[in-house]
Amino acid sequence: MLRIVIADDHPLFRMGLKYALSAQGFDVVAEAEDGRAAVTVCQETRPDVVLLDIKMPQLDGLEACQLIKDSYSPAIVIMLSTFDEPAIIGAAKRAGATAYLSKETDPATLAGLLRDIVKNPDKNWLPSVDVPQLTPRETEVLALLAQGQTNKAIAKRLGVSPETVKDHLTGIYRKLEVRDRLSAVREAQSLGLLRLEGA
Repeated sequence: MLRIVIADDHPLFRMGLKYALSAQGFDVVAEAEDGRAAVTVCQETRPDVVLLDIKMPQLDGLEACQLIKDSYSPAIVIMLSTFDEPAIIGAAKRAGATAYLSKETDPATLAGLLRDIVKNPDKNWLPSVDVPQLTPRETEVLALLAQGQTNKAIAKRLGVSPETVKDHLTGIYRKLEVRDRLSAVREAQSLGLLRLEGA
């Protein structure tokens, strides 16, 4: 019987998930209402699987995942979330999550996935993310763009002409499929091309 920890800041969701998984033959050994409590109960109970919400108080799911993997690496960590932004999925992968599943998954499907994931933990269970490939110079320009710098300021910083900066911006807009500076920054953040605060 798989031993599971559920971490989510919504009591009703935890209760419903615990009931559904117990009915499917799983042993829910502990619950946690925030990321810090999740790390503690994992150290205490040594579960086979940890189901972590992304957005939680104290520590978010990504930070908790990293700490759980650092302190108790045998646990399989599965992120449960309503968010599907590529940047968050990428951050979950970097934190050590084995899988990333939607909170809208029905109980029977979730139970089957949990068993499959435990049997094949080395399989890629994370959604694929199609991220455009920027050149190193385009990445530099994008980072300075995100700081609110003008073309002229970027050109001075990089030691190139404003026309060259404009050419790089044209390439960035084309690859990100956007038309302006603000949209480029937002899309880059969504894709994980710019470091997100807290990610």
